[in-house]
This record gives sequence, C-alpha cells and structure tokens, in this order.
Amino acid sequence: MNPLKSVNGTIAAGFILAILFLVAHGLGTFNLWSTFVWLHVIAGVIWIGLLYYFNFIQVPAVGEALADEGGPGPAAINKYVAPRALFWFRWGALATWITGACALETMGIGIMNAFMLADGAAIIGLGAWLGTIMLFNVWVLIWPNQKKILGIVEATPEEIAKAKVIALMASRTNTMLSIPMLMFMVGQGHGLPLM
Repeated sequence: MNPLKSVNGTIAAGFILAILFLVAHGLGTFNLWSTFVWLHVIAGVIWIGLLYYFNFIQVPAVGEALADEGGPGPAAINKYVAPRALFWFRWGALATWITGACALETMGIGIMNAFMLADGAAIIGLGAWLGTIMLFNVWVLIWPNQKKILGIVEATPEEIAKAKVIALMASRTNTMLSIPMLMFMVGQGHGLPLM
C-alpha cells in the first residue's frame, strides 16, 4: 500500500520519516517544547501558505475567470477548491495558534508574559499578538463571509457583495500582518535585535 496515494497517508509517512531520521542518526530526542515548535511550524506553513495561495493565486484567478465571457468561469474553483482550501486554512490557523501557545508555555516564556510584552518576551509577544489578530480575522471575518460567497449559507446578492469586500479586506490584512508576524516569530529564536 503506497502512502503517497492519499493526503493522510502522505502526512503520516512524513511524520514517521522525520522521527526515523531523528532516531537513526542520533540527532537528539524529542522534548515537549521542540515538539510544539515543530507542530507550530507545520501548522503555520499550512495556514500562511494557504493565505498566500488565496491572495496571490485564487482571488486574481477568480477575477479573471469572471471577466472571461467565453471561459469556464470560477465555478470549479468555488465549488471544489475553495471549500477544501478554507477547511485547511481555518483549522491550520487554529492549530498554529494552539501549538504556538503551548510552545510559549513549555519554553518558559508563558503566554501571559508574551502578550504583556514582558522582558525577554517582547519580540515573540508581538508575533503572538499579530497571530492572534490574524486568527480572529480568519474565524470572525473571513470564514463567515466565505460561507455566504460560496453558497454554504443562504445570502442575498447584497449580502454576498458585502461579504466579498469584508472577506477580501480581512484576508489582505492578514497577508500584510503575516510579514511582520513572521519576522517576530523567527526573530525570537534567531536573536532579532529589536527589543
């Protein structure tokens, strides 16, 4: 049975392979902090990767498809791609936030110190604040409005038009916030000399 024939099999095989490499080469052992950081990075790649996909690829492509009178239109993207991508996007966002909070606790900084921008936690704390704002945007602004746009919930044409603006602006805000957020998240572990 080939694990690469399914997404779940591929993901499971990736985790198994990572652990086998670690053990086989005596590169260390897992501890709770490094495990949470590893999971945080994986979830973050899913979340931010999809955020960039939506903003750099899907939104412009749907706009072009709508403008192309003789073309296939955006129906396939909106019916088959967007709901699946939004599933991974919103749950990736939540998993990123939860694993990040767990990493802060297990590394000894603590989530409250990070959010209070305490000494030694200001850099990661700024990243945590930006990530929290972005998580809010995903679950409170983007997802509820995308459900209207995609017809998952009933909405009038006026509600759909308004939902498109809100979802786009929240998504673009998250794209903008992701740039300093990533700088602060990486900066904590790599000595960003800002604070």
